[in-house]
Amino acid sequence: MDEKKLTIYFTSDLHGYIYPTDYRGQGEKELGLFKCASLFRKDGNTLVIDGGDLLQGSPLGAFCHDTIGDGRAFAGIMNRCGYDYVTLGNHDFNFGTDYLGSYLGNLNARCVCENVSAKNGCAPLYPARVHTLENGLRVGIVGIVTDYVNIWERPEHIASIRISDPIPAAAAALEKLKSISDVTLCVYHGGFERDLATGRVLSATHENVAYRICQELDFDILLTGHQHMSVPGQTLFGTFVVQPSDRGQEFIRVEAVLSGEEKRITSETVPAHGVCRREWLEEFSEMEHGAQNWLDEVIGTLPHALAPDTPLRMAAEGNGLADLFNAVQLWASGAQLSAASLANDVAGLPKVVRRRDLLIAYPYTNTLEVLEITGRVLRQAMERSAEYFTRNADGTLRVSDCFLEPKVEHYNYDYYAGVSYTYDVSRPVGQRVTQLCIDGRAVGEEDKLTICLNSYRASGTGGYDCYVGCPVVREIGTEMSDLILDYFKQYGDAMPERRGDFRILPPVRSEG
Repeated sequence: MDEKKLTIYFTSDLHGYIYPTDYRGQGEKELGLFKCASLFRKDGNTLVIDGGDLLQGSPLGAFCHDTIGDGRAFAGIMNRCGYDYVTLGNHDFNFGTDYLGSYLGNLNARCVCENVSAKNGCAPLYPARVHTLENGLRVGIVGIVTDYVNIWERPEHIASIRISDPIPAAAAALEKLKSISDVTLCVYHGGFERDLATGRVLSATHENVAYRICQELDFDILLTGHQHMSVPGQTLFGTFVVQPSDRGQEFIRVEAVLSGEEKRITSETVPAHGVCRREWLEEFSEMEHGAQNWLDEVIGTLPHALAPDTPLRMAAEGNGLADLFNAVQLWASGAQLSAASLANDVAGLPKVVRRRDLLIAYPYTNTLEVLEITGRVLRQAMERSAEYFTRNADGTLRVSDCFLEPKVEHYNYDYYAGVSYTYDVSRPVGQRVTQLCIDGRAVGEEDKLTICLNSYRASGTGGYDCYVGCPVVREIGTEMSDLILDYFKQYGDAMPERRGDFRILPPVRSEG
């Protein structure tokens, strides 16, 4: 019996990393789309697919938005790399639908995103497709994105569209495709809400629902993204699932072989490596050089460099970068309190700060919100942050496994300003905040306070459900990176310093 084969090259969460650079220093790095795509081997039975979050997240992405003003360059790059299909990620909406449209309108690939429709319509703007390969194999392709876009995104950026629950949308599309497809494929910008090895619940929200998709629907293949977590190919409830890591550090090659009624699906995770195609590097070199020059512009001076340390030591002893973020949030908002977090990989800031340094230190497009909270809510939020710590057998501190597995989440530990507090890690989880004072006075359960948070945290994401439903006092629509720039302009070389006022018990005695 004749065999028919489908090969898929899959990337996701590229976040604007195209060239083999991390924008931190000199030298070529083993990452970026050009490193990956130079290894693609495409023919008439091959599909090249991206899982979203392309337009934002790197200094190059910021440059294209701030100076070029549209996404056409990224479309040209994807065209050169031979993409056939893309779906949308939550960060692809960060610059608004006009910017997104400039990307999609110049893209050769088809966009599939079943749960995105016009505001007043119900038909998907980017409907599912059936792609017939050269060998005659019919591939039904559905795209969906996490509906947490509705929670995270600035309202004006998604005012013209509606993003619905992805599971019903995918189910309806699958039902139509089954009878006219030999292989059904879902490209989902979202991750797994359960540990795939144990089934342990990782999140009770609906930000990630890939596990449910496998339980409730019967796609042959599910390509996932969003979590920046490498998931090797495996079968879950009859569906073959994969997820690549972010920034083009790897791609996944999926192969499906059909023989009669039998389907054999395998995959290989391929790290970015080798030599980029010279013609691609040259074609987009003007954009890349423009970005590098723009990034090297000096934007301000600090009293001293803000050096990074291990995540554990920074969390337990404080960090100047977190203090700076909190200072900016308090300055911009007028709130009594502020809470800020750091990225997983903290670069710090040199004394003379270039735009590059700032965008690496704060790569997100977060805006700010001021919430009115009670002392009870503040304590609940701090107890969540205090879960970050646990103790080794010898009593030394280490990072709790729940912040490390199945993915590293140092960014879900918050540093607080405007309040004095103590965490006692020897006490049970949920009972670790032993001192909580503002201006020398203990915070009462019913005290009314204002706190400034970035838009990601204000949504309750990261285990901070206590913020959900708290009144919004003020919304600050300027992105945090721009606010930091304004803060530098305001204070110049006389930037005030304000250290976080907290203690973690016991003190750190390991290198963590």
